[in-house]
Amino acid sequence: MYCIKKVTDDLLWVGANDRRLALFEGVYSVPEGVSYNAFLLLDEKTVLLDTVDKAVMDSFLLNLEQGLAGRSLDYLVLQHIEPDHSAAIFAVLAIYPNVTLVLNRKSAQFVEQFYGLDDSAVKIMLVEENDTLCTGKHTLHFVMAPMVHWPEVMVTYDSTSRILFSADAFGSFGSLDGAIFADEVDFNRDFLDKARRYYTNIVGKYGEQVQALLKKASALSIDMICPLHGFVWRKKFQDIINPYISWSKYGPEEQGVMIAYASVYGNTENAAEILACRLREKGIKTEMFDVSVTPASEIVAAAFRWSHLVFASTTYNAGIFVTMEAVIYDLAAHNIQNRTVAIIENGSWAPTSGGLMREKLKQCENMRFIGEVSIKSSVKPEQIAQINALADSMAKTFPKKPKAVSTEKIPYGMYLVSAKDGDKDNACIVNTVSQVTVSPLQISVTINKENLTHDMIKKTGELAVCVLTQSAPFGIFEHFGFASGKKTDKFADINHSWANALGRAQNGLYVLTDYANAVMLGKVVSSADCGSHTVFIAQIAQSDAISDEASCSYQYYLERIKPKPQIVAAADKKKSAYVCKICGYVHEGDLPDDFVCPLCKHGAADFEKL
Repeated sequence: MYCIKKVTDDLLWVGANDRRLALFEGVYSVPEGVSYNAFLLLDEKTVLLDTVDKAVMDSFLLNLEQGLAGRSLDYLVLQHIEPDHSAAIFAVLAIYPNVTLVLNRKSAQFVEQFYGLDDSAVKIMLVEENDTLCTGKHTLHFVMAPMVHWPEVMVTYDSTSRILFSADAFGSFGSLDGAIFADEVDFNRDFLDKARRYYTNIVGKYGEQVQALLKKASALSIDMICPLHGFVWRKKFQDIINPYISWSKYGPEEQGVMIAYASVYGNTENAAEILACRLREKGIKTEMFDVSVTPASEIVAAAFRWSHLVFASTTYNAGIFVTMEAVIYDLAAHNIQNRTVAIIENGSWAPTSGGLMREKLKQCENMRFIGEVSIKSSVKPEQIAQINALADSMAKTFPKKPKAVSTEKIPYGMYLVSAKDGDKDNACIVNTVSQVTVSPLQISVTINKENLTHDMIKKTGELAVCVLTQSAPFGIFEHFGFASGKKTDKFADINHSWANALGRAQNGLYVLTDYANAVMLGKVVSSADCGSHTVFIAQIAQSDAISDEASCSYQYYLERIKPKPQIVAAADKKKSAYVCKICGYVHEGDLPDDFVCPLCKHGAADFEKL
């Protein structure tokens, strides 16, 4: 009867899934349904964050009643007034008449427009940027996010639990099917396409506004993201953050070619197939779509994914074929830009579709046109030569693979190394641990001499190594890798959610009981001075396997865990910009002497000018 899910000890998911919905917003097919997320905070004051669509309102109200377990509802935070998240407002008010609505002025206007709002009969708390609400242990901070993707949108940051309630940002199509956390499924395999289609079609037009929100979020320490659709994120944030950075900057997610074609009798399709074959022979990825059978939303999503676009269309009524015309206009409406484009047109007596497609796409920013092939009725030998030449031209625009081998290509793992000197604990992140011998079992651990952990190991001769996994949150790397133990106590007052995974090993050193698949306790038997680093050879006194989860390689950390630098937008290229050499954060504008990096907390001395 009830389907509530525990997010944290005092936060519940009380939303609902709609698997009967065929078209989201009447446009986008959702064969696997969609989730409407609402969250209930059970503190000294109870807080409901958003409601749901009217189609699932009954299930939601039952979940809310079960979650409250007899308590009253004190606050209802309205982050987004689109009816799929606000339709149950007055149903909630009818059951809990003393609840206070927390919303901004634009939200109040929209509530009035949709439902009618009697200010005298409803308690209202109007909030603005950076206003807060203390509910007991928790403090909620309200951050405005206009046009992500409506003008009234705001997000909410719980500074106690480090949770970002992100409204429509970081959401995806698809029902939750019993799971609630993204790490409970193979997100990249099963849901990345749904998240891409959701973002590009729902929010894609507003990349600049999304960038503004990402910049605000980068200054927050986030352990969990709770969107209004799709999964809750508590691990592997970069699996969703990195695509959002690419999509919102209108940069390609991958290098490859999307080929969309409109063909009546198969001849235009044949030309597109020939081009795809030639590109594949050159090692270039391709993805093809027949615009007559593929929903436009999927083609829009693919255009945001790939670096190169090809549009092949027959001429129809002296214009672009109707379904291709709809796709071209849809892409322009969603602000597609920064792509390399080629065109194939067909026309039995007056081919015009190519020029018309080019003119429409020229209205989009920074579209590079590299070739056009025109055929009449069917592909002839001379057109095959032109298609081959087009494939050659496209291949030349792809980045050349560097010949030099970077040391980053040498495979490394990521490890937490801890030590203890008397009452003082410390730990650091390293990527240089390897097995030396089997009998006796010995490992080498290489540590920078500037690290306090180095000094402790050299003095005490004891260390612990945790093999970090792919689910390790960035906060672990940030906390133990971006600060010096000589300047801060890394084990004092840790309020990250992963702090519960820390525990003492038999030798008294701190280790991780989660986010690591193995722990090794060692005693140093020899060492070698290697300039800036010392190589410690340690004999393993005890080793324990914790899980079968895949180890986190250095490459995985760089690609999936470490936040990508916030690249300066094209319009701001004339501004000064500085990049943090420690974590990659990019600061736009002049760099004050007392500037502190919002990610790794290092000072201006660790920045270099871009």
